[in-house]
Amino acid sequence: MVDGAAWIAHRSRRVLLVDRIAVTDKQTIDAYNTRVNEYAELTQRDRPGRYLKRFMDRLAPSSHVLDLGCGPGQASVHLLAAGHQPDPVDASAEMVNLANRESGLNARQATFDDMSGHALYDGVWANFSLLHVQKSDFPRHLSAVHGALKPGGLFHIGMKLGAGEKRDRLDRFYSYYLEDELLGHLRDAGFAPDQIDKGEEMGLAGDIDPWIMVLSNA
Repeated sequence: MVDGAAWIAHRSRRVLLVDRIAVTDKQTIDAYNTRVNEYAELTQRDRPGRYLKRFMDRLAPSSHVLDLGCGPGQASVHLLAAGHQPDPVDASAEMVNLANRESGLNARQATFDDMSGHALYDGVWANFSLLHVQKSDFPRHLSAVHGALKPGGLFHIGMKLGAGEKRDRLDRFYSYYLEDELLGHLRDAGFAPDQIDKGEEMGLAGDIDPWIMVLSNA
């Protein structure tokens, strides 16, 4: 277990991947801000889920992990408990407040824009967060994530399967990808996908949507 005070002090000395708050899709952020407790209940887990556990099993001890789009911080809680050093960020101020109030994670408000830095992280966990990025911006965000990972670093991405871009009934913006399309983007950014899982699940809007999760090395 990493000592919390030591972890926060160490983290404050590091160059962070997201160096300033940038404007992103306001409707999407507002949807999460107004439903923060509902979303927290939906994602609450006493133990790491199957895919987070698999991600953690492949990390070296005490890995630095960017939790990109951390929501209420559940993944970071499990990462910290397993001895890793998570860096949770989210564009929703209310999600960040909840993560800090309930779990003391020292989460930060930030978005995918203006990502910078090189070889900072051993892993990046982006579970159903980059699906809120416009397709035209997706390649540059993947490239930024790849650059922020140390050589051979681990990248988990969860996305919804489909085609095109649209808003859901909660007015959240989504980009949808076919499997081959997503894998092509990952390879173009320099990733080597090696584990792929697909399924379907009910989300915050109440719809059952197909999804894909891909685990890759940088």
